Amino acid sequence: MQDEEHSILVSSHITSDLEKIADYIVFIHEGKVVFSKPKDELIEQYGVIKCGAAQFDALDKSDIITYRKMDYEWQILVCITSDAGSKWNKNVIAMPVSRNQIISEKFIFYILLAAAGLITALIPCIVLMLAGADITVHSLCLYAAIGMSATLLAGGISLPCAYLFDPEKSQVVFMMSFMASTGIIVGLVLLTNLFIPVKNNILLAFNIVLVISGVCFFISYRIAAVVYQNRDIV
Repeated sequence: MQDEEHSILVSSHITSDLEKIADYIVFIHEGKVVFSKPKDELIEQYGVIKCGAAQFDALDKSDIITYRKMDYEWQILVCITSDAGSKWNKNVIAMPVSRNQIISEKFIFYILLAAAGLITALIPCIVLMLAGADITVHSLCLYAAIGMSATLLAGGISLPCAYLFDPEKSQVVFMMSFMASTGIIVGLVLLTNLFIPVKNNILLAFNIVLVISGVCFFISYRIAAVVYQNRDIV
């Protein structure tokens, strides 16, 4: 193996061994080569769905590489290049983790991206403040609260919808969610002012809105987890 001019042919059904040592995987069925792929590409872009007859009939047959019918289930090799390209439900059912875990990871990743974007935006402001610009800590906290509130509200709307609609409609929902979040924030500030006078402390109002936005984002995650836990392939 140290000499790259040599090749080693391994014939095995033990996929864990092949995953450790192989560079290329050739799948032969009934004497015919079904596919020949680099191992890394195979791991990243293909998956095995185990399902019943109803789910098998619902699959797009052009996505099926090969399959076999067992006593109580179908085992299907499919291409799952991306959520958008292969549809959320087909992608997630082929992965060796629970749907709830995948949904939670998407929500967490969204929060991390939002936090990274917020920090990136605040760093220049902090630098200017230290350089003597007319920027206060109060204003920085206010901008941060507004930005995170808008992001959480938009994510709470758009993330569940991304699993429900096709890619084109999901993009529209994503853009509309940010516009909707602006109106929701204004409404929440006005509503807060009815119970807690915040005219002289606008930062308090937006901190309350931030807490409400966080709660809404968590509720959105729980709804998405419940809805897609037992959702069939479509």
